[in-house]
Amino acid sequence: MSRQRTLDEIITTFLLNTCRLRPQISEHASQAAAYCVETTTVHPQNDQEVDVIPLTTGSVAEFYIEPMLPHIGDVDVMFHDSTMLAIPRGHPPPTQLPAEFSDYVKVDEFVDSHLPGYVYLESRYLLTYCTDDDKYNYFEYDSGKWLSNKSTDSRSRHGPAVPSYICGTSPNLITDLVLCVRCLSWPPQAADWPTRHRNHDWPASATVDRVVNNGCDVVGVAHRQCRHHELMGMLQWRLSFSRAEIVLINSWMPVQQIVYHMLRVFMKTEILTGGDGDSESTTVSNYHIKTLMLWTCELKPKSWWTRNLNLIKICAELPRALSVWLSDARCPHYFINNCNLLDSFCNLEVIASQLVSIDDTWLSTWFVNNYIRKCAELCPDNVSRLFNDVSTNMKLQKVVSAVVDWRLNTTLTDKWHQFETADFLIPGITSKLPDLTIRSCVCWMTELSKIDTRLLIYFNAVAYLQAAYEISTNGLSDELIDVLATISGLSVSTRRRINQHSSELSQIKATKLTKVVEIKLRDTGQLIEI
Repeated sequence: MSRQRTLDEIITTFLLNTCRLRPQISEHASQAAAYCVETTTVHPQNDQEVDVIPLTTGSVAEFYIEPMLPHIGDVDVMFHDSTMLAIPRGHPPPTQLPAEFSDYVKVDEFVDSHLPGYVYLESRYLLTYCTDDDKYNYFEYDSGKWLSNKSTDSRSRHGPAVPSYICGTSPNLITDLVLCVRCLSWPPQAADWPTRHRNHDWPASATVDRVVNNGCDVVGVAHRQCRHHELMGMLQWRLSFSRAEIVLINSWMPVQQIVYHMLRVFMKTEILTGGDGDSESTTVSNYHIKTLMLWTCELKPKSWWTRNLNLIKICAELPRALSVWLSDARCPHYFINNCNLLDSFCNLEVIASQLVSIDDTWLSTWFVNNYIRKCAELCPDNVSRLFNDVSTNMKLQKVVSAVVDWRLNTTLTDKWHQFETADFLIPGITSKLPDLTIRSCVCWMTELSKIDTRLLIYFNAVAYLQAAYEISTNGLSDELIDVLATISGLSVSTRRRINQHSSELSQIKATKLTKVVEIKLRDTGQLIEI
C-alpha cells in the first residue's frame, strides 16, 4: 500500500470516528432554542396583536453531525410576522392558514423582477378569520402599493441579516436574525425543481414532497447590482429556500455531511474572502459551497460516496469542479433555472487557478497540519505533545488513535456540559419572560424536541414551577389554564384572537386538564398548592 493511500485512510478514519452523530445535544442548539423562545415575546412595532414566528436555520439546523473541530460560528434565526403572508402572483387567496397566523393577515403577491430569484411584493388581500366555519374571508386591496424591504429592520446588517448577541453562556456567540415574509406555496420561479429528472434517486420523492409542502420565504434584500438604485434597492426582495435546504441536507448520508464540513473548513481557511449566502461576498461564499454539494449529491450515485471510501479524494475533486464554475463565471442556483449565483467577476480567475491546482497529496498534508493538529490541541498535553513528531504514517497513526480515544472517552463529559448549558438557559429564559404564554411554551417544546426529549421533560417541570409562582402572585388566569393544558399535552390553538381573553378550553377539556395536572403535581411532589 502506498504512503499516500495510507495517509488518506488515516485521515478518513479520523474524521469518521470523531464526527459524532445525533442524538447529540449541543450548546449552539440550546442557545438557538432559547433565542427562538425570546423572539416569540417580541411584538413588531409594539403591536401586541402581532406575533413573531422563529425558525432556526443555517448550520445549527442543517448538520446532524458534531465534528471535533468547532464548525459553527453563529446561529441563524429566521422569523416571520403572524400578520403577513406572501403568495405567487395569480394564486387565489388562502381560506385556511396554520394556527401560527393571526385573525387578520395582510397578503402580498410577489412578482418577478428582471433578475431571477428576486421579486417585488405588492399588497393584494386582507384575510379575516371567521370562527363560524374556521376559515378566512378575503378583501381585495387597491393594487399599486409595494412593500419596502427597508421595513424589515433599519439597524446595521449584512444582506438581510441583523447581527444580535445571544444570551447565555457564550457572550461572544452572535445570532444572525433575518426577518422574512412567509410563503406557504412552492414558488413558480422554481417550478421545474420538483419534477426535474434525477438519475440517482436523490432527493427521494418523499423528500421532494416535504420540501415542496414547506413552501419558501421572501427576505428583504435587493440584488447587489440594484442596492444603490433609488427604487429597486428599496423594493426588491429575494426568494429564500432555507427551509428546503434544511430538509435536503438532513437527508444526506453521514459521509456527505462530513465532506460538506471538510470543504467549509478548508475553503474558509484557504480560499474564501468571508461571508455566507445571505451576506453575498464579492467572490466565493459558503453558499456557493452548499450549492456545489447539493448539485453533487444529486448528480453522483451513492456508490461514488461510499465505494472505497476516501474523503481526501472526494474533497479534492469537488474544489476542481468549483474551479470550472469559476472559470466560466457561473454557479447555477440549485432550485431556480437561469439563476447565476456568480454575478461578480472579481477575483474569480485567481481563485479558480488556486482550486484547480489542489491534488490529493497537497490536500492530505493540509488536513494533517491544519485540521488534525487543531483537534490534537484540544486534548490534554500528554496527547497533544504526540503531534510534535508525525514524520511517518506510523507516528501519525499513533497520534490519531490517541485523539480518537480521548474523543470517545469524553463523550459523557461533553454531554454533561451541554446539558449544563440547557440547565442554565431553560429556567433562566422561562423565569425572565413577562409571563408564560401558549406561544412561548409551544416554541420551547418544538425546539427542545429536536434536540433531546429529556430536555422537554425538564422544561415541563420548570414550566409547572413557573406557573405555580404566577398563580401564587396573580391567581389562575384563563391564559395560564391554556398554558397548563399545552404543557400537559392537550391541544390548544396558538392563533392570535383579537380582543379575546377567555380560555379556549371546553368544559370537558378543563375537567381533563384538572385530572392531568393533579397527576403531574402528585408525581412531582405536589409542587403547586391549590
